[in-house]
Amino acid sequence: MSGLHGLATRALRNIDPEEAHRLAILGLRLGLGPVARGADDPILAGSLAGVALPNVVGLAPGFDKDAAVYTAMLRAGFGFVECGTVTPEPQGGNPRPRLFRLSQDRAVINRMGFNNNGLNAFAHRLVGRAPGVVGANIGANKDSADRIGDYVACLQRLWGMASYFTINVSSPNTPGLRALQTKAALEELLGRLGDAGKALPPEGRAPMFLKVAPDLESGEVETIVETCLAHGLAGIMVSNTTVARPELRSRQAGEAGGLSGAPLMALSTRVLGEFAKAAAGRLALVGVGGIGSGADAYAKIRAGASAVQLYSALVYEGPGLVGRIKRDLAARLRADGFSCVRDAIGAQ
Repeated sequence: MSGLHGLATRALRNIDPEEAHRLAILGLRLGLGPVARGADDPILAGSLAGVALPNVVGLAPGFDKDAAVYTAMLRAGFGFVECGTVTPEPQGGNPRPRLFRLSQDRAVINRMGFNNNGLNAFAHRLVGRAPGVVGANIGANKDSADRIGDYVACLQRLWGMASYFTINVSSPNTPGLRALQTKAALEELLGRLGDAGKALPPEGRAPMFLKVAPDLESGEVETIVETCLAHGLAGIMVSNTTVARPELRSRQAGEAGGLSGAPLMALSTRVLGEFAKAAAGRLALVGVGGIGSGADAYAKIRAGASAVQLYSALVYEGPGLVGRIKRDLAARLRADGFSCVRDAIGAQ
C-alpha cells in the first residue's frame, strides 16, 4: 500500500492545495490511509507533561481541523495527534485562495483564518474515542466580542475529551490574535482559563500548553515562560508559522500569511533553544516548524524539545514520512549512545 500512498501524494500535488487537502481527509475517513507496521521502537517512547507517548513524533494542528481523522493518523504511525484549531462558532475563514505550495522551497504559506466547523461538531467526534493521545488546539472566532471567553468556552466544552489542550494565540491570520502574547493580555487569558479549570471536575483535567509565534521581540521569551509558570501551564509549543520571509525561490513567496515548512526550521529551532534556556526544565517544550527528516526531529530534541510535531512536509513526502523519520531518529539516538529520548533532550 505504501507505493499507492506515494502515487496518491504525487497526484494530489498537481491540484489546488486546499482541494487536495479535502480529498486527503476524505480518503482517510474512507479508511484509505496507511497503517504502520508493528509496534514502535521502544527508544522512541516519551512523555509530554506526564502524558505517555508511544513515540515522540506528533501531527501538528491544521491538518485535522475538525477532529475527523485523528484515529487514521494515529494508525499511520504518529505518536500523538493535535486537532484544530477549533473555535466556538463555525467560521469559513479567509477568502480563497488562501493556501499556497512553495514547491521549490518545500514550504507552505497559508492564511486560512481558523476555518472550521465549530466546537459542537469537534466535540461530537471526540466523544467515546478510541485510546490514543489526541490534543485539542483551541482558538477564538474572528468577530468575537470576547476572545478570551472563546478560549474558556472551548476548554469547558472539551473538558475530559482531550489528552491535552493547546492555547493558540499565535496564528498570524486572525487580526489582533498575536496581541494575546503580550504580558497583560496573556495574564488575563491564562488567569481566566485557570479559574475555569478549577471549577470543572478534576477527573477531566489535562495539561495545557501555549502555542507561540517564532516572531518574538527581545525579552518576550522570558516573559512568556514566567507567565506560563505563574499560571500552572504544562508547556509551550514552539512554534507557529512565521510572517518573516527568508530568501525563497518560489513565485508565491510574496503571498500574505504564515510560512511553514523547511525554511522555518532554523528560526523555530533557534527560538526553541531560547525557550529551553529560559524554562530551564520547568516546562515541557514541543518542537514544531520545518521538520522533514529524522535529523530535523533530532535537532529539535537536542535543542530542548520533549516531543516534536510536523505537518507541512507531508504535503511533499506523503504519509510514509512519519515512518522514515521514526527509523532515522531511533538510529541517531543509538548512534550517539542514548537509550531513550529523555536523555537526549537539551543535549547540545
